[in-house]
Amino acid sequence: MFIEVCLISCVMLAASEGYKKIRNAKIINRIKSSLGTEIRDTTNKIASSARSSLKRDSRYDETKSESEYRTNELSNTQIDKCLALTSVSTALTAAGKIFYPPLVPIGLLALIYPFSNIIKRAYEGLFKKHKITVEFIDSILLPGMILTGYYFISCFVFWLYYLSMKLLNKIEDNTRQNFFGIFENQPCSVWIVINGVEVEVPFDSLHAGDIAVVGAGEIIPADGIITEGIASVDQHILTGESQPLEKGPDEPIFASTLVLAGKIRIRVEKSGQDTLVGNIANILKCTVDFKSTIQSKGEIIAERAALPTLAAGVVALPLIGPVGALAVLNCYIGDYIRILAPLSTLSFLKTASMKGILIKDGRSLELLGRTDTVVFDKTGTLTLEQLYVRKVHTYDGYNETRVLKYAVMAEKGQSHPIARAILEKADECEIAGDVDDARYEIGYGISVRFADKVIRVGSARFMEMEGIQIPGKINDLMHCCHDNGHSLVMVSEDKHLAGAIELHSVVRPEARDIIARLRKRGKSLYMITGDHQKSARILAEDLGIKNYFAETFPEQKAQIIADIQRQGRSVCFIGDGINDSIAMKKAHVSVSLSGASTVATDTANIILMDGTLNHLDSLFGLARDFDRNVSRSLAITVAPGLINTGCVFLLHTGIYFSVTMEFLSLPAGIANSFLPLTQSAKETTSGHNADPVTEQTPLRRIAKPHCSNDADRRSG
Repeated sequence: MFIEVCLISCVMLAASEGYKKIRNAKIINRIKSSLGTEIRDTTNKIASSARSSLKRDSRYDETKSESEYRTNELSNTQIDKCLALTSVSTALTAAGKIFYPPLVPIGLLALIYPFSNIIKRAYEGLFKKHKITVEFIDSILLPGMILTGYYFISCFVFWLYYLSMKLLNKIEDNTRQNFFGIFENQPCSVWIVINGVEVEVPFDSLHAGDIAVVGAGEIIPADGIITEGIASVDQHILTGESQPLEKGPDEPIFASTLVLAGKIRIRVEKSGQDTLVGNIANILKCTVDFKSTIQSKGEIIAERAALPTLAAGVVALPLIGPVGALAVLNCYIGDYIRILAPLSTLSFLKTASMKGILIKDGRSLELLGRTDTVVFDKTGTLTLEQLYVRKVHTYDGYNETRVLKYAVMAEKGQSHPIARAILEKADECEIAGDVDDARYEIGYGISVRFADKVIRVGSARFMEMEGIQIPGKINDLMHCCHDNGHSLVMVSEDKHLAGAIELHSVVRPEARDIIARLRKRGKSLYMITGDHQKSARILAEDLGIKNYFAETFPEQKAQIIADIQRQGRSVCFIGDGINDSIAMKKAHVSVSLSGASTVATDTANIILMDGTLNHLDSLFGLARDFDRNVSRSLAITVAPGLINTGCVFLLHTGIYFSVTMEFLSLPAGIANSFLPLTQSAKETTSGHNADPVTEQTPLRRIAKPHCSNDADRRSG
């Protein structure tokens, strides 16, 4: 009796002190609040424009997956009810032991419902999973303690059990993501041709056979065939091609791509979820794969320790007696790892969020630590979407300043990537393109009329339509640029070609440094791109990536990932577009950038919130530290179990020693779980938390830009 009262007092004192510290520091609340806010904000950005039909489909699939893979998991409501009942039971039995004994049986009655759930889970584990589970041991432990008179201890142990279940459910994330926001870029209304007249109709009323009209700056609403007009189309979000494509009559066009210039009429073939974008969403929803069934590391360790613990208890029964057997079962090896592993996960998720990394699924940290291969998508990941002017090519006596000035006159006021690159180049070279009484004609290209001149800026196809011949020198240059994945914009004055502007992609300023750091970590690096072979090779060599795949389509990317995995490699895929989403689902871990396509951020396990690769190396460091932290937690929980088992057999210690050893290991384990937060707080206080990778470096391009000289400016 005296020992039990002392134990109750110690538990109450420890609980009181722990509550005060947690309340004063607000550690858990800050973690949950911060994580919750960041996840909600990101989710709201991702899903703000999602359509209700896709939501219904995604929820149906999610419900189906949950019922398939978690048939024996307790719901949050059941866990809350069991935790409340065991709390009442623990309080009543404690009060009964100290003050009023009739409260003890009342407290034991409150265990009936929680114990029935344990019996159910033990039965399912034994007869459906065919293995000894933690619940099977608990189903023996509770009645054993009650029959031997350890009423308070039995209630306290099961209160801890349901507390651990509550913690597990709080931080265990569901890997299957709802692919909301697929149609975020789709317009609310579209223009179609009815009886020769353009009429605006709701997007949902667009059907196959309609003729849709799309102009510059507008999103293509459906898959179809161009019937009239020519347009420059940016479809990198779908195909991964870094340069805009020129599309004309009888050529296919895809939903969610953007018309940069021109105006086209499209005969709709597929709309809504029948489009290529919708088909990608359906493929993603059907790709449940193994990630849905992976359990947390703590659960796996605890389940593996269950059978040896039961065997030790069986051996102790005839040698020491029922109390010794119960003592062994109560402090089984790895017990608190069920709590500490999820707490470590929560702590590392918070630490990651402080570094600008949103990790949706705690399991991703464990999987990331095992990856030995990193596969990058090129466009938008290793390179920026923004282009830059590599060189201004001149023809027929025109100088660079004059050609660039004409281009600025035409592109001023435009917002597409080519226009921004030309205007940026003009600012660098201090070239102004302001004109009075200018009249713009934006069609297949851009025409500017001022004074008695007509300036045209556009593709070679546009120039040919305007009756302007492309000389052999420029034509050869155009084919060379195309082969290397670059763009070439023609500039003419009246009916004479003045020159052409060559535009290249911009490599992310941090890309080379991050790739070098990953190589030091021993990672195998790959690059996948939809660009031509030569262009891919040049960029891969420039970045120091030995392995690359060029001219790939979305479905081929997933196949490439599968081929690498068949070599026994664990793959992390990093991408940013709809065309990357299937490969993301196939990879063991997927990473995307904030501001990438909605479906990519929906699909990715991890999002780099600053929109750059700066924190990628830190992410792999966190994954390594997480694995070490969980291993330490395992050691902390294994040691008391081994000590207790040894003392039971050698010194014949009982349940009180077992509970004490078990209880003392918990604070040490919690301290270890929150170690990354403690270290992060110290770094923040001392001012040494800046990650060298995050230092912004000047924007680096594939090659140095070319500016006109002073003589050129004067002659312009």
